[in-house]
Amino acid sequence: MKPYLSVVIPAYNEAKRLPLTLIAIDRHLSRAEFSYEIIVVDNNSTDATPEVVGRFSHLINNLRLVEEKTPGKGAAVKKGMLEAKGEIRIFTDADNSTSIDQFNKMIPYFKEGYDVVIGSRDIEGAKLEPPQSWYKILAGNMGNLFIQALVLPGIKDTQCGFKAFTEETALKIFPLIKITRWGFDVEILSLAKKMGYRIKEIPVVWVNDPLSRVSAFAYLQVLWEVVKIRYWLTTNKYNLK
Repeated sequence: MKPYLSVVIPAYNEAKRLPLTLIAIDRHLSRAEFSYEIIVVDNNSTDATPEVVGRFSHLINNLRLVEEKTPGKGAAVKKGMLEAKGEIRIFTDADNSTSIDQFNKMIPYFKEGYDVVIGSRDIEGAKLEPPQSWYKILAGNMGNLFIQALVLPGIKDTQCGFKAFTEETALKIFPLIKITRWGFDVEILSLAKKMGYRIKEIPVVWVNDPLSRVSAFAYLQVLWEVVKIRYWLTTNKYNLK
């Protein structure tokens, strides 16, 4: 049976954090009125991430593992979103920074006809636990102004790892993406906007992970990738009609 919701979790060396995340997602969704599947995309892990998923697949019937050899979160999410079968497809982080119960806020907007609904940490109603340091907030705000100026005016948080797409939208957007690392969030939203899809940004509760692997270099890399996205859109490298 075709599931209503596909949950895609990109994973690189997440053997320690993944078990609690899988339990939390399944516990919540098992009480939902819709069907679902959970897809973990292993991205060249050197720890026991695949084995963890294998063990939990005996406990969670709708859990499966896929592998993506191209390095990068963008590549892993692309693989998972195209492997998914759900009418709605959401990707979320292996550290469970945004609980899957936040998806409940998204459902009404899909019923209204939105094609993409994204979680945001930077609009009214969002909550960060604990709050970010002032310098991270400053860096994030400056980066977002740059992103808005070049490609995504009006979107306050492009980097929150909690984004949902209708099946049609996912199948149109994800085959086109060129960026395999952190800048892919900007790329998929820019493509959605360019293709005329309706995007809704909603506030979510975000639990900060002190062990986050996102480096300062990654922030700079995203900004450079934003420049490339703007160039590709301007020169129609995506071959959009």
